[in-house]
Amino acid sequence: MNVLFACGGTAGHINPAVALARMFQLRDPDCRVLFVGADGGMETRLVPKEGYEIRTVTITNFRRSMTPAAIGHNMKTVFNMGRSKKQANRILKEFQPDLVVGTGGYASYPIVSAAAAKGIPTAVHESNAVPGLTTKALSKVVDRVMVGFEESRAHYETPEKVVVTGTPVRGDFFQYTRREAREKLGIDDSRPVVVSVWGSLGAAVMNKQTADFIALECKAGEPFHHIHSAGRDYQRIRAALEERGIDLEKHPSIDVREYIYDMPVVMAAADLVLCRAGASTIAELTAIAKPAVLVPSPNVAADHQTKNARVIAEAGGAVLLPEKESSGQRLYEIASDLLAHKEKRDAMGTALRHMAVSDAGEQIYRTLLALTKK
Repeated sequence: MNVLFACGGTAGHINPAVALARMFQLRDPDCRVLFVGADGGMETRLVPKEGYEIRTVTITNFRRSMTPAAIGHNMKTVFNMGRSKKQANRILKEFQPDLVVGTGGYASYPIVSAAAAKGIPTAVHESNAVPGLTTKALSKVVDRVMVGFEESRAHYETPEKVVVTGTPVRGDFFQYTRREAREKLGIDDSRPVVVSVWGSLGAAVMNKQTADFIALECKAGEPFHHIHSAGRDYQRIRAALEERGIDLEKHPSIDVREYIYDMPVVMAAADLVLCRAGASTIAELTAIAKPAVLVPSPNVAADHQTKNARVIAEAGGAVLLPEKESSGQRLYEIASDLLAHKEKRDAMGTALRHMAVSDAGEQIYRTLLALTKK
């Protein structure tokens, strides 16, 4: 069987596709997998690191404003849509997929829509409660729409196509115990581990707050280990720390990275996670029962991250901190309190275990396999 996955833009779109690709190859060692993303997208870096081939199409997004710059950008996007359609048809002809699956990002549109037009079985998976523009458009032409939340059905014009499956989490997130992960990271003391990540591309506001957070932990004598993923703001946060007189070479317990490529290991070692509330992140946190402080991004469609975060917080699995109320000081206070009270973190972990959809990958696999049999 040949399976093509189309995804891109953020790790939240890429990781579910990687999880599904591994499941298909585990069940069928002869299964061939190909990924398709956008020229220059982060998927062109992340997917090869997972051991998969990726092809690209020339596609850009649409901007919703009417500024001259946005209008010019949108005109370029219209031109690119025609170009990407030809590229998508070429890829389909060469790879001959039996199934095409989109997991989000505008890179999904040209390849999934072209496959649907050719009668190839197609499906999309939407992790968030509220679908993005690409998923909404593709839902009209694909055979199945898979969603993470029951509440999502109301957002689609073709509810008969919708299947509630949950969001898959890569199997290697379950590979390590906390002790094994700490050993792998070279952590040989009893201090807890905090992991902070504000999205695969980073977030300027939250990275600035993280610099303040790091300054506070340095002043306190590094009471915990801290691994931070800065994304595209990596150089900026390093400069911000230098302005505060912090030389990270003198603080070995603080590990600031551009991107966390070994996320399953890092998350297994974590005692507390500070992060956004994208659906893929929520799925990972619930699957491995990691307590978190969630600061939803206010710059997403329909404020869907706040909706995702509220579900987890109301169940007792996380602390919800709106960005407008957040600061480095406030984050540090909440993190310090949770790390000082293991019973609070244990209760949050229990709540997350009760929420987890343990067989999301299996449900999606069966749904997709049924399409190929048809």
